[in-house]
Amino acid sequence: MSEGIPITIKSKKDYELYLEADRIALGKKYKRPKLIGDDIWKFQRLLRKAEYYNNCPKSFIHKLYLNYILFRLHRMSIHLGYSIPLNVFGPGLCIAHRGTIVVNKDARVGENCRIHACTNIGSGRGSDLLAPKIGNNVYIGPGAKIFGNIEIADNIAIGANSVVNKSFYEKGVSIAGVPAKKINSKGSEGMVIAATKVISVPARQEAVDRVTVTEHIN
Repeated sequence: MSEGIPITIKSKKDYELYLEADRIALGKKYKRPKLIGDDIWKFQRLLRKAEYYNNCPKSFIHKLYLNYILFRLHRMSIHLGYSIPLNVFGPGLCIAHRGTIVVNKDARVGENCRIHACTNIGSGRGSDLLAPKIGNNVYIGPGAKIFGNIEIADNIAIGANSVVNKSFYEKGVSIAGVPAKKINSKGSEGMVIAATKVISVPARQEAVDRVTVTEHIN
């Protein structure tokens, strides 16, 4: 994860950061989804709310509200065709289209992932724990299947209908095929929006400003 970016939502501040990163990654210029439309954005916001209430329990009422959110998330998941567990995707998620997306609960995907329809991120044979670990700024093309106890490095682009069943440790490459192999060194540049970098730059500047003010006071 980028400097200062949390791996999972552990506070209200983290929750707000994830919401903003997802908005930027989805290319939305306005702050909240429209009443009609924006179904994918609404789903992602609900996913983040469920993660926040799941990870930051405060009271019995809090837990009751979580159950209500999970019910709504389940209904929207069926409507859109998604099976996406909590705490899998880092901030800056961009689900490109509605359509079947199935993700194992033990998979982990970093920041700024762009994922298309008809994709599967699954476990290996014999254990749900043997699920992929995917880095930051990864593009997952339509129909891609990624499974097993494998690792995918940062800035990789996975081509449409690829079957990825082995690790790729080289950053910034494009892979495709059945089974997948490296096809070039272009990677995901220009295919994903690095939303967390857009957010983290002002945050770092704010920290510098605070230090400067403290030095002047002292």
